[in-house]
Amino acid sequence: MFEKIQFTCADGYVLQGRFFPKQKDSTQLPILIGSATGIKQGFYQAFATWLSEQGYDVMTFDFRGIGDSLYEPVAKSKAFIHQWGQLDLVAAIDKLCQLSNVSQIHLIGHSAGGQLLGLAQNYQKVKSVVAVAGSSGNTKGLGGKTKFLGPIMFNVIFPVSSFFKGYAATHFIGMGENLPKGVGAEWREYCNKGGYATNAIGKTVFEDFHSEIRSPITAVHALDDEIATKHNVQDLLRTYPNSTTKMISLAPKQYGLSHIGHMAMFKPSHQQLWSIIADQLHAQPQHAA
Repeated sequence: MFEKIQFTCADGYVLQGRFFPKQKDSTQLPILIGSATGIKQGFYQAFATWLSEQGYDVMTFDFRGIGDSLYEPVAKSKAFIHQWGQLDLVAAIDKLCQLSNVSQIHLIGHSAGGQLLGLAQNYQKVKSVVAVAGSSGNTKGLGGKTKFLGPIMFNVIFPVSSFFKGYAATHFIGMGENLPKGVGAEWREYCNKGGYATNAIGKTVFEDFHSEIRSPITAVHALDDEIATKHNVQDLLRTYPNSTTKMISLAPKQYGLSHIGHMAMFKPSHQQLWSIIADQLHAQPQHAA
């Protein structure tokens, strides 16, 4: 069960979320789930419900321009990824602290949802981060067929669809919801070089908190993930030089699974992996090699 909520960012933009109250007494800090690029919060409902059954207050939300936080045709949306980190994530952290009456929360972020804390001015309110399939997405570090399809998406599909349709077309290639063209353009910028959001420093980002963050960050990725490859996970973790970091690599066959990839870790079919994610909230990471 969850409660529909809404909350307002510093620039007045209203975001839609869901609050899953803990279903048993505990003293655990609440968990904010950050969505991947173009993925609606409903994708995480089963996982959020499971966490609430373990004794966590849990909150999900849609970034501006996505899902319930899109109030107009996507072609008219003025959303950008840097706003997701500077405004949306900040407001979501504050909202969950308010709902649970705490001063700190945990962040479990999927892909982009775990890659933007360095842009959030209230990063001190995040006790620990688990970045699931979190990486820099650097096109040079992609694997498998994505190594070839990724550059085509960024350098051909996005510019062409943005020009003719007014948005970055992703739905037809199975990459989530169609994206506001500003999101598509910044995603391309962030991934065409290493370092993800650090590529925007001095352009759209003028307050950078990556080096100030000291909360432990654990990156959990699958060995068959063609986006969050070992190279790209390490590339993301290096952007937090003063945080203790850890990388956990999961082999599908080790868990009796045919695949995990970039998306499946949050699916009910892969529930045996959920305790691995939750356990990292209590772990003491070491600096990644």
